[in-house]
Amino acid sequence: MSSPTSPDRGAAVPPAVRSREDIDPRGRSRDRSWPPAPEPLPLPVIDNHCHLDFSDGDTELSVHDHVRLAREAGIDAQITIGSDLAANRWTTALMASPDRPASLRGGVAIHPNEAPLHARGHDHEGTALIDLDTAIAEVAEQLATPGMVVVGESGLDWFRTSKKDEAARAAQIDSFRAHIALAKERGLPLQIHDRDAHADVLDVLDADGAPDRTVLHCFSGDAEFARACVERGFYLSFAGTVTFKNADPLRQALATVGLGPVMVETDAPFLTPVPYRGRPNSSYLIPLTMATIAEVTGATLEEACRAVRATTEQVYGPIPAGPAA
Repeated sequence: MSSPTSPDRGAAVPPAVRSREDIDPRGRSRDRSWPPAPEPLPLPVIDNHCHLDFSDGDTELSVHDHVRLAREAGIDAQITIGSDLAANRWTTALMASPDRPASLRGGVAIHPNEAPLHARGHDHEGTALIDLDTAIAEVAEQLATPGMVVVGESGLDWFRTSKKDEAARAAQIDSFRAHIALAKERGLPLQIHDRDAHADVLDVLDADGAPDRTVLHCFSGDAEFARACVERGFYLSFAGTVTFKNADPLRQALATVGLGPVMVETDAPFLTPVPYRGRPNSSYLIPLTMATIAEVTGATLEEACRAVRATTEQVYGPIPAGPAA
């Protein structure tokens, strides 16, 4: 198997537009070495949420490197997600590139933490931003690009937004509702970012009517919330967080719903699965997350891969693997 630290430079595609921080949330320097490649999966799956516009690691990997390493590990397609103006424009350029790997698809949206900035008209550094309506209109135009298969990530994030900041919360809700409407108008799935906002996410979806294919990206709720989502016909996408030692409620949620509504993702370069938590993440590490999904649901790894792949194609349609790298 190829080494993650030996990049091969493929055809020109957009370079990464931003980098992950070198300091972790506790103020410590991160280990930026790439984890070793795990044993490949017995059947291929799709990483339905990653951020290839980010660079990370002590050796920078190109888009083609990420795709090659993923395919060698049994992940034969990826959906890269834009969540702010720069990332959305990068994702659009990638989807429009004739050099885009055939196995890549994209999605764009205004992230809930970005929505209040557009509503205020400037970012945290004071740089002027287009207003929220204009930003969402740009998303709508970008979704017409061939290769775009999902609206997302949108939703609500109460972790970074104080209850006292009513204007910021209102902007997030307005943005979420606009993305719900856009997904239904285009007949596309919707990927939802939900952080500390479970009840409010359901309230908005119930009030406006959820798209036919609604995905809780990086599912973070407990068994009760998982049941509420599945009862509404939603899909749950699990990331490396399901492997974390403190994630028993998340594993209980997975055990409660079983494999039927479940997909897998990385949210790369974030949320690297155990035992490499905190180090750079890429789609080639999905076998570690799939092993936990299989164990928690009582399935063999092959059964889990088959079910997750089928559900992912049910949501996004078939994505060809393309030629071997």
